[in-house]
Amino acid sequence: MNQYKIWIDPEALEDIQKATDWYNEQLPELGSKFQDQVIHQINLLKINPLGYAIRYKDVRCCLVKNFPFLIHFKVVENLNLVEVYSLFHTSRDPKIWLKRK
Repeated sequence: MNQYKIWIDPEALEDIQKATDWYNEQLPELGSKFQDQVIHQINLLKINPLGYAIRYKDVRCCLVKNFPFLIHFKVVENLNLVEVYSLFHTSRDPKIWLKRK
């Protein structure tokens, strides 16, 4: 089975860092646990990104386990590539995310 390559948009990296910082302010080491879980979830996308439903046009979402965040991504099948565009808190209005792209 071919694994997909992962590309992460700089805005998504910024989303991850901001959320990590916020969690670290709430409880020491919680940000590290959050970041580890996000990385783990992104790495799982290498194996089966097509297993997630399309939510907006060609954008798929997967939930970060134990945290209220969705990873928004696209799959470019002919390149065997997953493009991660954002990490978005589930309580936020999705229209905000749609304006980003």
